[in-house]
Amino acid sequence: MSGAERPPGRMLRVGGVPLHVLREGKGPVCVLSAGLGMGWFDWDPLVPLLAPYRTVVRFDRPGLGFSASSPEPPTASGEAGRIAGVLDALDLAGPVTVVGHSLAGFHAEAFARLYPERTAGLVLVDGSVEEDARPAPGRELRTAAARLRGLAFAGAGLPRALGPALRRLSVRAASVKRQDPAPAELVRRTYGTARVARAVLMENARYRDVAAELEELRTHHSLPPVPVTVLAASPGSGSWLERRWLQRQRALADRLDGRFEAVAPAGHLLMYDRPQAIAAAVLATPFIRA
Repeated sequence: MSGAERPPGRMLRVGGVPLHVLREGKGPVCVLSAGLGMGWFDWDPLVPLLAPYRTVVRFDRPGLGFSASSPEPPTASGEAGRIAGVLDALDLAGPVTVVGHSLAGFHAEAFARLYPERTAGLVLVDGSVEEDARPAPGRELRTAAARLRGLAFAGAGLPRALGPALRRLSVRAASVKRQDPAPAELVRRTYGTARVARAVLMENARYRDVAAELEELRTHHSLPPVPVTVLAASPGSGSWLERRWLQRQRALADRLDGRFEAVAPAGHLLMYDRPQAIAAAVLATPFIRA
């Protein structure tokens, strides 16, 4: 990919922010939302398995991938509204299956609770779990500190120097395949920018706040009676940490009255290690007509 080549998909203004959005395939709609700091191309292994049977929508959250930055920090309700806004911009009004990986599992569940009539099902892919989520102290201070760190990183040239390498290391650590299949030039064009570095810092800084907000939404907004699947990564080490993680994921499935499945062998990046398991869960979700 040359530096002048435009990314696939198109730019759509959603909530005042230009977002990079891709729509592929045909059939009932599913939306793919990746984990903290990840981009649209992290779903590449999954899309060919779904596109013959589903209209697949994926997008970069503000600041990530090729999307523009947002002046507002992320919130659970804001990200749920962003998913709805992307669907509106694509003129897709019917119920959809929302697939949320890691942090985006919070966003997917928030969407289902706030937009029940637009939800056909949920697939949570090794989703984040916070059993006793409470607002962290100093939210505004942490937000300001994340912005300052982003400016300092950019000023020192660290995103270009370290961003792609850190991306590679994190993907290799979170996959049993121990490799990052994303094209090097694509990684450089995204993770080598100050924009993406700032977005990653902000999503990390607001993580506990998003978890606490979702807990509040659970109190006031019921989950619609739709199929929920919780896919949990099981690397196969048999360690205490792995057993504990699977227990927490099973408890999440029980709380959401969903189906639990341990996927092995797989690391946190299930879309790279076992995309077939995600595809099977999506395709098993019944189609609900509007």
